[in-house]
Amino acid sequence: MGEKLTLPVPETLYATYAVVLTAPIPDPGELAYDEVAARTRPPLRDLVLGMLGSPMVTLDQRPAGEFPPLPADLLAAYGASPAELAALDTASHILAVRAAYRPGHPPAHEWAARTVAGAVAAARSAPVIDVFTPQILAHDHLTRSLPEPDGAVRLTDWMLLPHTSGPHGFWFATKGLARFGLLELQTENVPPALVVPWGRLLNGLARRVLDLWQERLPAGEQPLVVDLPETVSVGLQDIAAAQGTDEPLRREVAVRLRLDTPGEPGAPAEPDTPGEAGEPVLTVLPAGDGPDRLESLCAVLFGAQDGRR
Repeated sequence: MGEKLTLPVPETLYATYAVVLTAPIPDPGELAYDEVAARTRPPLRDLVLGMLGSPMVTLDQRPAGEFPPLPADLLAAYGASPAELAALDTASHILAVRAAYRPGHPPAHEWAARTVAGAVAAARSAPVIDVFTPQILAHDHLTRSLPEPDGAVRLTDWMLLPHTSGPHGFWFATKGLARFGLLELQTENVPPALVVPWGRLLNGLARRVLDLWQERLPAGEQPLVVDLPETVSVGLQDIAAAQGTDEPLRREVAVRLRLDTPGEPGAPAEPDTPGEAGEPVLTVLPAGDGPDRLESLCAVLFGAQDGRR
């Protein structure tokens, strides 16, 4: 068993958001510039306006029928209400906001595309769809998710954690780390009693692994691969950071990451859930062997009572 995992670094990352319109915008670029300038605080405003004036951001407005149909089933699976889905049927046009940037910090492609889409949507009282998830973003959710002046964000505003029941427990998989060029995390066979605590642990682990990833992608550098430790500590402070809060306690546990490609011989099989079949993932395992290992991790991290709910 090696001590490092060598992961490829994508050359370019892309973000796409759809603004669903009941009437076309005469000049989307002008409206986007004016609304971002009026609604966004620096330094995010300066970053986004600079990208708006470059090929890194594109605005593509067309009649709704010229775009592929919006995935109503997935939007519903990720929280869209029947009323929200019905409103999409009245769309005459869609404005696709796309941005591209290199991996690393800041994730300017995501920050810019979401900021532009949110500003235009607020001006037109229009829904915004995060195409990556896909998910309809409420205006307050979208605004809250944007970075603070110091660049801090709540990872849980950029990542979902769907889970599906199976014959031997629940299958968890993050949906959002790929925005940043990182592989998604998954865990299989989580006991029903651990659905809530294990979900909290995975949120914190995602924050920790993303921090390690971005630390190894310094500004101005573009390595072909990045080495991450196979064994990673995750603690209460990581869980709090993923949710944008603070935690004074430094209680931690160790987990092991295993690089898997679902569908390959010897790799675990994914349940039938939304996702990218065949994409490499990082499977999360206890660092040590023994019975009730997931239960033990949750009990150590959260306490005996909270670790079972």
